[in-house]
Amino acid sequence: MKIEDTALDGVKIVTPDRFGDARGFFSESYNERRWQERGLPPLRFMQDNHSLSRETGVIRGLHFQTAPFAQDKLVRVTRGRILDVAVDIRRASPAFGRHVAVELSAENWRQLLVPIGFAHGFCTLEPDTEVVYKVTNFYSAPNDRGLAFDDPDLDIAWPIAPARAVLSEKDRRWPRLRDLSDAFE
Repeated sequence: MKIEDTALDGVKIVTPDRFGDARGFFSESYNERRWQERGLPPLRFMQDNHSLSRETGVIRGLHFQTAPFAQDKLVRVTRGRILDVAVDIRRASPAFGRHVAVELSAENWRQLLVPIGFAHGFCTLEPDTEVVYKVTNFYSAPNDRGLAFDDPDLDIAWPIAPARAVLSEKDRRWPRLRDLSDAFE
């Protein structure tokens, strides 16, 4: 397993080993013992989520949940490619409002660890892209929050013009960072 730091403290790129032969490949996408041996924080995953986005340019996010249902996420792509984004929304952080963007794909096998205190979203780079992610808390509608993907203060270089992005109605209504009342302390 390869672990890479990003520009934001706590956000990590994790690339599991993949062993291939004529039949295909085998990979442990998550192994708690190896995770802890490599110095990653111990996490107890509670739920797996799986999304399919039919079109290129689908943006899902930027999402997070508030306490007591805040979630760490471990995100990977099983088919296609995405630009995966994590935004620091911890008010006390020196990196508040900064983001990292990482391409994840079925081919590069990278995963992104997004800790509590970050908003998360992604944009599909290919049609029929499938994303699977583990979370450390259950979904809670009353604690479900988000941040405007196209907030100019975030300066995220999405690979699609905001007017052409395919979004849910809910994702169109999230506030800008400066108007976010639910940021982490």
